[in-house]
Amino acid sequence: MRRPQRPYPAAGYTEPAPVRGNLPAELTAFVGRDEELAELEPLLRESRLVTVVGGAGIGKTRFATRVAALVEKRYCDGVWIAELSTVHDPGLLEHALVDALGLTDHTGRPPRTVLLEHCAGRRLLLVIDGFEHLADDCAGLVREMLRRAPGLQVLAAGRRPLRVDGELAFPLPPMTDGDAMELFTRRAASVRPGFTPEGADLETARELCRRLDGIPLALELAAGRLRALSTEQVLHRLDDRFRLLTGGSPSALPRHQTLRTAIGWSHELCAPEQRLLWARLSVFAGQFDLEAVEYVCSGPGLPADSVLDVLDELLSQSVVLREDSAVGSRYRLLESVREYGAEWLRATGDTERLRRRHRDWYLGLATWCELDWFGPRQAEAAARIDCELPNLRRAMECSMESPDEVHLAQYLAGTLWFYWAGCGRLSEGRHWLDHVLEEESPYDHARLKALWVLGYVAVLQGDAVGAVSALHECREEGELAGDASAVAYAVHRTGCLSIVTDDPARAQELLREALGRYREIGELNSNVLMAQVELGMAVAFLGDLDGAAEICEEVREICQDHGERWAMAYALYVLAYGALHAGLSGRARRMLGEALSIAHAFHDLLGTALSLELLALVTVTEGDAAEAAVLQGAADRIWPSVGLPLFGSVHYGRPRARCEELARTELGDARYESLRRSGRRLDAKAAVARALVARTGGGTTDGGPAEGEPPREGAPGGGDGGGETRRPAASRTTGRGGPELG
Repeated sequence: MRRPQRPYPAAGYTEPAPVRGNLPAELTAFVGRDEELAELEPLLRESRLVTVVGGAGIGKTRFATRVAALVEKRYCDGVWIAELSTVHDPGLLEHALVDALGLTDHTGRPPRTVLLEHCAGRRLLLVIDGFEHLADDCAGLVREMLRRAPGLQVLAAGRRPLRVDGELAFPLPPMTDGDAMELFTRRAASVRPGFTPEGADLETARELCRRLDGIPLALELAAGRLRALSTEQVLHRLDDRFRLLTGGSPSALPRHQTLRTAIGWSHELCAPEQRLLWARLSVFAGQFDLEAVEYVCSGPGLPADSVLDVLDELLSQSVVLREDSAVGSRYRLLESVREYGAEWLRATGDTERLRRRHRDWYLGLATWCELDWFGPRQAEAAARIDCELPNLRRAMECSMESPDEVHLAQYLAGTLWFYWAGCGRLSEGRHWLDHVLEEESPYDHARLKALWVLGYVAVLQGDAVGAVSALHECREEGELAGDASAVAYAVHRTGCLSIVTDDPARAQELLREALGRYREIGELNSNVLMAQVELGMAVAFLGDLDGAAEICEEVREICQDHGERWAMAYALYVLAYGALHAGLSGRARRMLGEALSIAHAFHDLLGTALSLELLALVTVTEGDAAEAAVLQGAADRIWPSVGLPLFGSVHYGRPRARCEELARTELGDARYESLRRSGRRLDAKAAVARALVARTGGGTTDGGPAEGEPPREGAPGGGDGGGETRRPAASRTTGRGGPELG
């Protein structure tokens, strides 16, 4: 194929030597980015202008250079890289590109003309790096070059797109955990030969990589510090990361020699209002949304109606990252970028005001989510709190710093009761509740609420002593303060404690009293419904299964009317308990399947474990002792994350004891223990998926086990079951046909 005829050079023009590019040789091995390289390659076939965008130190230059080297053979006239960060005068932009392409022209022609004529008949790739400070001028030049030179393709790398028609922007994310660890280890080995972190040092290195957000520049600078420091010392000094992370390669661009100068380069390119918003955004922890930004960050110098436009500019410059979540679009600052903004915020003297506004926003958010928990938006409330947890923690920390504001921390910790108890966060809830109640404060509603929530969490963890202490204090002080709501909750949770400590008669008495108090003050929410469920459980333990079913059927109807799911899962558990006792195992399985699905969706480990325990008994009564043992093992694995298994209660423990008795009888001790150990290898997700698999007959399933799971008895490859229908295990039954539970 003939190469297109080139224009005849003007007088005085010297044709450059036939060099096929100026890509620099790699001095260190390129690490990772396999997925990103695979994604970018097709884009270069689709568009003539692709821009790799990302924040400071994210590795745009190295990544773009690597891509260019990989596709070099496509371009018969070579691959050329132009570094523009040192060009400050827009009038020198064309000259810089002429130099990058190795052109020499002694005529009086404008450099733009030289560029366009040179590129017009050639097929080449031009890599443009560090253009942000000249973005508009660079965009105009690139636009004209692409229009006049059909064989030209441009790969740009910068903090923002060029915004030229036809441009494809490729956001370069931080490195994955694995790639970050590999990069850190390789660079560390270059300054400390033989560096191979193991044991505790390996965990320290992983934490260091995590704290540095997978930013390649930060990782390389941190690795360089291992000449003088241990990995642990480097990690401990990250609170002052801008002093620590210096000393990059002397051959590197100036902006790549320290973390501060890398981020400072981005800061210099921002307009005053963008710098102001950057500083104010530093009060957030983790992700945040637009509404929070508009409330927290608007104010002097930044009107609320301008926040969106300014935020959009910070997004385009890769200062702020956009991320999709279960609750919609959200934003985040990388930790080093946040620290830089926090320094500027401190310099303005506005830190405390912004922290209080941040705290007030999240107090309001928690209040609304608590209200939404009782209704059809329950799942959304749980997902929202899950996303906002880092900010909620920061809000509690902020309130704990002033004795006059401790009550706000207590209010927030108490308001999140539904998240601690309903979404698998008992341990963290206990931490915060203990912490906020350590400080002296008046016995107002906030402190009393934190006390009964602490008592509730302690009950669920099986800590009877802690529960009694908190609930007694709450009731006593609530009566003195005339706080009828606090007293009702204290009575309720004391009744709950009585159930799990095997005093169902006392529990029935207290729970009926609590429900009466709730009616007097007009309270109706998930807690009230749980009081009814717990009353149903106490009644069932006392032998009145019909009465228990009546109570919990009412709860189910109320839940359906209000769109409440969490309390309904526990009502279904009690109803399944009664159905199994009556010999209706199919009905019990259906209700437990729904209860298990709800509990797992909310990450409610307590509800998940209880449902698995009872489902194991259903399974053994249906004739599959082996699968019952596996389910018991799966529940065993979950309980340590909740607290005392089955609260240490004889009543709650009877289904487990009965299941174990029946399964051991059929399987024998050795095989039972082996299958139970197999179940302990299942995480909660795998256990729930397995428990919910549709059954086609006793001991069989619709398919084989998932990867990594122990095979089911009767399934293909499932031991010696052979797939035959198994006879139900021998069991003692009640007069109603079900297994004897009490």
